[in-house]
Amino acid sequence: MEARTIAKFLSNFLEQTSPGPLITLVKANFKTTLVILATALFSLALAPKSRAATTTVQVGPSFTDTFNPPVVSISVNDSVIWDWKGTFHSSTSGSPPGTPDGLWDSGVITSTPHFFTNTFTTAGSYPYYCQYHYFYGMTGEVDVANSAVANPPTISITAPKDGAVLATPANVTIQAGVTNGSSPVTNVEFLVNGNLLTNETSGPFSATTNILAAGPYTLTAIAMDNGGLSATNSVAISVVTPSTVWLQNLSRPSGTHFQFAYSADVGLSYVVQRSTDMTTWIPLATNKAANNPVLFDDPNATNNLDYYRVGRMPNP
Repeated sequence: MEARTIAKFLSNFLEQTSPGPLITLVKANFKTTLVILATALFSLALAPKSRAATTTVQVGPSFTDTFNPPVVSISVNDSVIWDWKGTFHSSTSGSPPGTPDGLWDSGVITSTPHFFTNTFTTAGSYPYYCQYHYFYGMTGEVDVANSAVANPPTISITAPKDGAVLATPANVTIQAGVTNGSSPVTNVEFLVNGNLLTNETSGPFSATTNILAAGPYTLTAIAMDNGGLSATNSVAISVVTPSTVWLQNLSRPSGTHFQFAYSADVGLSYVVQRSTDMTTWIPLATNKAANNPVLFDDPNATNNLDYYRVGRMPNP
């Protein structure tokens, strides 16, 4: 039942009720409430539902062989309404001369007023023409864009790690992991301290630097997609000239422990090895130096004659 019908029914009921002070007060308040309620319900009933947009194109206005406007831009799920102002024209999807693609066809319209509507559910560019007058240039185009917000790609430098310390001479391989956003990535730029190293147009995305001298470096990778969006990631590394490794402070705190310290460059990695004949070497420990010197303890030392050596690991 419509809001106005409900209000009228209740109002008639109140008008037929016997008068009295209390009844009069109740009727007055109730009628006021009815007016508010009926107005709200009526407004709600008339509220327009949200819907996709429409764009109107005039067909043959002012006795011309044209579409006006000839090109319109809409979003996915919007509609175009062709409004015939002249006769013997059509809206036929496809490219002239006379090549329909079957997406829509109004047919040739010989009387006015006439309207033809097509809804576009897929992004793209859609040319169309008039079957009778395409040779006079009576063509048009509907450009449909995705209404969703485009997402940029993501990129992350996976090697070397941020804060890595490398020894000279350093040929550094930069590796980047890339994930597409709304469009595929078509190019990744690699930069060293802001200077372009190389471009890669296909994965896996990586680049190798020339020999880097000692010093700090910022390695950057920039991914770009074919929609014009980009993403950037950078890591900071250091390259150092390694110092000579020295063993010092040798001691035997117990019958099964042997200790010594060795000099190291903080951030570089070292391996400690033991041998009984200086021919076959067994690795005992590998670590990245957190300080200088580094204390090493062998808890499985024997009473036999053993030899120890420490070597710097190659750059990762």
